[in-house]
Amino acid sequence: MSIGTFTVRPLDPLEDAGLLHRWVTDPKAAFWMMQDARLQDVEREYMRIAAHEHHHAYLGLHDGEPSFLMEKYDPRYVELVGLYDPEPGDVGMHFLVAPTDRPLHGFTRAVITAVMEALFADPDTRRVVVEPDVTNKAVHALNEAVGFAPVREIDKPEKRALLSFCTREQFVAARGVAV
Repeated sequence: MSIGTFTVRPLDPLEDAGLLHRWVTDPKAAFWMMQDARLQDVEREYMRIAAHEHHHAYLGLHDGEPSFLMEKYDPRYVELVGLYDPEPGDVGMHFLVAPTDRPLHGFTRAVITAVMEALFADPDTRRVVVEPDVTNKAVHALNEAVGFAPVREIDKPEKRALLSFCTREQFVAARGVAV
């Protein structure tokens, strides 16, 4: 059974700020670390990302409706500078699923799969890099389900993180189908 169609579009920091504000301040988004953000803080953060050459934000749609946030970054310049040795083709990723009153079984796994497909759609992407909080066990399980392998814990200014990598080959093996 298909869970539906997923697409992504570039985030509009001003138009989408109200929606994002509701998402990032929801109690389920605690690991996003914007619980106390005001609308203007969200606008400012995503305007900063929109202006950054090496960091991009996308609004994810499920059957045409906004349902997740995806960030893509170059770890040579953003988030992980000096914390590991990037390889050619490394792409960093964050994702956040919108809060809902009607959870759909398998939805979050379908979202991370769609995010990974979008990243690997670029032939230059060889490996996806993530750095979730070490205590975020739910996302560790999701990451593992799509092929990520934990490498080591690292100390970022805002958190202790679990550095993990997923190559195209690991993603394909985890899915059982070619990308």
